[in-house]
Formats: sequence, C-alpha cells, structure tokens
Amino acid sequence: MDPDTHTLLLYEYVDDIIERRGPYRDAHIALLQQLKDAGTILMAGAVGDPVSGAAIVFNPCDPAEVGEYVLRDPYVVNGLVTTWKALRWTVVV
Repeated sequence: MDPDTHTLLLYEYVDDIIERRGPYRDAHIALLQQLKDAGTILMAGAVGDPVSGAAIVFNPCDPAEVGEYVLRDPYVVNGLVTTWKALRWTVVV
C-alpha cells in the first residue's frame, strides 16, 4: 500500500438523523473507536450544520476492508445512511 493513499468514506444521512440515531449511536461510535484503536482509521466524524452526513478516513488498506466496515456499521444496517461512497485519497501535504 502507498503510505500516502488513504480511503475517504463519505456517508449521506437521512434528513432526521439526529432524531433517529439514538438507539444506534453508541454501537456506531464503539465500532469506529475499535477501528481507530486497531489503526484501521485515522479519524471520523459528522459533517454539515445541521448534520447531513459523515466522513471516515481509512489508513492505507485493502478496499475490501472499507466495504466490510460499511456492512457492519449500525447506521447502515438500520437505514440511517441513504448513500455512501469510498474514494481513494492521495495526501500531498
């Protein structure tokens, strides 16, 4: 893996994410923390004001790892993510 090439995972959320995320939020964040502790992701967080999606930065990895994460994410499993895409991100600075 090229050490300067990460994967940027972008989510778009349902319009009422703030009202609907409650039952799944702890599990969603716990999974992200587990991946951060393992060195799989660099950072993650909500985007927009009001919140409309999320961005998750994966360290250089096999693209299949990103797909595996998506399939396990409680927000995806429970229909809070309307669309997602994973993009190669080559860091230059």
